[in-house]
Amino acid sequence: MKIGNKIVWLIWMLFATVSVKAADIYVGKNGGNTLREGSMESPYSSLEDAIRHARELRRLNDPSISEGINIWIKPDVYFPDQTIQLRPEDSGTATSPTRIRSLEGKAVFSGGRSIHGWSKLGKHRDIPSAIARHIYVADAPKVSGKRVNFRQLWVNNKKAIRAESHGDMELPRILNWNFEKQTAIIPNVFEKFEFTQGMEFFIHQWWAIAQLRVKDAVVHKDSIEISFYQPESKIQSEHPWPKPWLSKESGNSAFRLVNALQFLDKPGEWFLDEDSGKVYYYARDGEDMERAEVIFPYLETILEITGTLEDPVSYVQVEGLAFEHAAWFRPNTHGHVALQAGMYFHEAYKLDRPGTPDKAGLENQAWVGRPASAVVLKNTSYVGFQGCTFSHLASTGFDFYAGNLRDRLEGNTFYDIGGNAVLIGRFSDDQVEAHLPYVPKDEREITREIVVRNNLIQNTANEDWGAVGIGAGFVQGADISHNDISDVAYTGISLGWGWTPTVNVMKNNIVERNRITRYGKFMYDVAGIYTLSAQPGTKIRENEIDSIYVSPYAHIPDHWFYLYTDEGSAYMDVSNNWFPENKILKNANGPGVIWKNNGPEADKATFHAGLEEPFRDLLKRKEPVKDGATFNQYVPFSKPVFVQIYDNQKSLSKDAFAVFAKGQGIEQPAIYTWGDYMLLMTNDELAKKLTSAMLANFPNLSIKMFNDLFYTFDQQHCGTQEETDDVDFVILTARLVADEHKQKEYFEYHENQFEEWPEVAAGFCQAGFQEVLLYRHERQLLLYISFPKGQDFKEIDALTAKDNPRVDEWNKRMRTYQKGIEGTAANETWIFYKR
Repeated sequence: MKIGNKIVWLIWMLFATVSVKAADIYVGKNGGNTLREGSMESPYSSLEDAIRHARELRRLNDPSISEGINIWIKPDVYFPDQTIQLRPEDSGTATSPTRIRSLEGKAVFSGGRSIHGWSKLGKHRDIPSAIARHIYVADAPKVSGKRVNFRQLWVNNKKAIRAESHGDMELPRILNWNFEKQTAIIPNVFEKFEFTQGMEFFIHQWWAIAQLRVKDAVVHKDSIEISFYQPESKIQSEHPWPKPWLSKESGNSAFRLVNALQFLDKPGEWFLDEDSGKVYYYARDGEDMERAEVIFPYLETILEITGTLEDPVSYVQVEGLAFEHAAWFRPNTHGHVALQAGMYFHEAYKLDRPGTPDKAGLENQAWVGRPASAVVLKNTSYVGFQGCTFSHLASTGFDFYAGNLRDRLEGNTFYDIGGNAVLIGRFSDDQVEAHLPYVPKDEREITREIVVRNNLIQNTANEDWGAVGIGAGFVQGADISHNDISDVAYTGISLGWGWTPTVNVMKNNIVERNRITRYGKFMYDVAGIYTLSAQPGTKIRENEIDSIYVSPYAHIPDHWFYLYTDEGSAYMDVSNNWFPENKILKNANGPGVIWKNNGPEADKATFHAGLEEPFRDLLKRKEPVKDGATFNQYVPFSKPVFVQIYDNQKSLSKDAFAVFAKGQGIEQPAIYTWGDYMLLMTNDELAKKLTSAMLANFPNLSIKMFNDLFYTFDQQHCGTQEETDDVDFVILTARLVADEHKQKEYFEYHENQFEEWPEVAAGFCQAGFQEVLLYRHERQLLLYISFPKGQDFKEIDALTAKDNPRVDEWNKRMRTYQKGIEGTAANETWIFYKR
C-alpha cells in the first residue's frame, strides 16, 4: 500500500477507535415494546431500522454525527426478513465514519429460520424399523406461507448431512459416461435401489465437482444408467474442462447419490420430503430434539453493501458481528457444474476448430456465473470488516464483488463454509467468455488496493469441493497477507483468472506471509498458492505452505503442488516461499516470472507467516488435525516418462501433437513415431499434465502414459562408476502375451534378475549401457536403453551376449512371454521408436 493510502487508513482507524462525540444508536430485542427510539433502553429490533435512523441523521447533517455514528448491536440472534442493504446514502466520511459494532458478547445475524415441533417417527413403510426408531420428524417449514426447498441444516450449530448414499471418504466410482446420451453409468452398489424424484448426483471431476438433478435412473442388473435434467445435462456432457475422469490406473470419477429417503441411514443425516411436507432427521447420540436448535438457511445474502460507480458506499466499519446460515438455492433449479473456484457454467462446449483472437490454441468456450455470498460488497471504498465471524454458510462467505477501493477484511474468522471463504474482484461476467482478458473502459469497476489480512480460514469448500480459501480474479494492488488457511478441499489461495498471457488489469498484487496448510483434501491439480494469467508487478513471497492431504479420489495421485503458476502466468516475482519439498508446477507460463529461493532452503523462521501478534488469539478456534488424516510426501521421479498415442485414423499429425504438448508446458517436445503410433518423452509432472489434457480433448485416441518403472539397471551394477552425461539412447516397445500366469512369471524374472541371473547385468556392463529402464502399461512394455554418445547400438548390443551364453538363454526365455504390439508383422516382437 502506498504511503498516502496508509495515512488515510491510520486517520480512519483513529476515528474508529477514539471517537467520543459520535451518535450512538442501539439494536436489541426488547420484549413487546413497539415504540422504539434506538436508545440503550429502547433499542431498535432490527439493524435496518438503525440504518434508517443513521441515514436520516446524515441527510439532516445532524451535529451529533460530526465524529461518526455508532450502531451498537446487543448480544442476540437476529433473523432479518430480507437482505440487509447499505446504500450510498448510508456512507460515512473519513472524519465521520459509520460503525456497526457488537456491544458485548456475540451478536449474530442469521439468514436462517428455525424448525420446531420434532417428534419420534415411529413406524414408516419406507424406513426399516431399526433405523426408524432413531428418526425424528417435523412439519416442513414455511416462510410467508410457502415451503422452502432448503439444502442445508444445522442442529445445535453442527452441520447435518443431507441424506446421501455414501460418506465423503467412501465414494464409489462411475463405470462410464455416455457423452452422446448425456448419461452416467454407475455400479449398482445399493442394497435396494429405487429412483425417486428430487434425487441428485454428485461427481468428482479433477479439480471441480458437479451436482446434477436426476431425471431418471434405469437399473440394468449390476449397473444403473442415470439421466439428468436440463440445463446441467447438456453442460455436463459437452464441456471439456473438467469432465468425468475415466482411468484404469487411478480409477474413474467418484460419485454419490443424494437427497432420497432411502439414503437416510446414519446419525446426523436429514431429508426434506417435499411431497409429504415433512423433514426427517436421524438424531446423533445425546441430541434432545425437543430442545435442539434446528436452523435451515433461507436468505442467500445476509448483508449487501452496494453503491454505484459515481457514488460508492464509503467509510463504513463492521466490527465483531457474526454472519450465519446463508443459503444457496441455484442448484435446486439449474444444477451446478463448476469450472473452477466455484464458478459455475451457464454454457460450455468444445470448439470444432480451435482458436480465438486472444488465444490461437484455445479449444473450448465457457460462460460462467458466480455463486451467492453471505456478505457482498460492490462499488465501495474504505469499507472494513474486523473481528467478525462467518460460519455455517452454504456458499461463499465474503465477496468483494467489483468496484472495491481500499476496503479491508482483517482479523475475521471463517469456518464451516460450503464454498469459497473469500472472493475478490471480477472473474468473468455472465456475458463475457471466461478466457478473455478483462480491461474495462472505466477503471472504477476494478477491485483495487483492498486488504485481506490476518484472517483465520478453515473448513471451507465442504460442499463445493472445488472452491478455495481465498479466490482473487481480475484484481489490482490487492494485499493478501498474514492469513492462516487450513482444511480446504481444494486450493488455499487462487490469484488470477482468464488463462491468458495477454496483459490485463491484474497488476501489483501482493500475496505474502500467509500460512497455508492441510489443503487438497479431496481435489487435485491443486496448490497452496495458484496463479493464472499475466500479472505485472505481482509478488508472491515469504509464504509458508505444507501438509497436502492424500486425496482418496485424485484423478492423478501425484498432481499436487505447493506453488502452481498455471496458464499465462507472467511478469511475477515468486520468491522465498517455504515448503518442505521441491514440488511445484509451471504450466504454460508467459515471460517474466522470477523464481528465486523457493522450497526447503527458504528460512521460514524469518517470515513470521500466518497471523500477526494482535490476532493470534484467533488460533484458539483452529481445529486440530482429524484422526486418520494422511498427508503427501514427495518422492521425486527422476527418470523419463513417456506418453504414447495410437491413432489408426490419422486424426492427429505429429506437428499438431507437438503444438498441443507445447500448450501444456512442454517447451521442446521430443516425439518419436512408428506406424500409427507417436511417443513423446518428457518428465513425470508434464507427462501427467499432458495425459489428462489429451484424454479430455481427444477421447477417440488410445493414450497411454508410461511411468510404471518395474526394472532399472545402471552403472552401479558394474562396480566401475563409469557414468557419462553425454549419452544417446534407443526406445523399443513390445507387449506381453495375454496369459496372466505368464505375465506374473515375467515380472518375477525381472524382480529376481540381479540375484538369479547376474550374467544379464554383466552383459549390460560389457556393452557399456548406462541405463536400462523397463516400463509397463497394462500389457505393453517400453524399453529405454542409454549408452555413450557416438556408439553404434547394434554393435554394442551384441556385446551383451559375447562369451556370455546365459544372456542367450535369458533372451530365449523372455521371447516366450513377448509379442508385437498391434500393427507389427507376424515375426516382429520389439520395434524401435528411436534407433
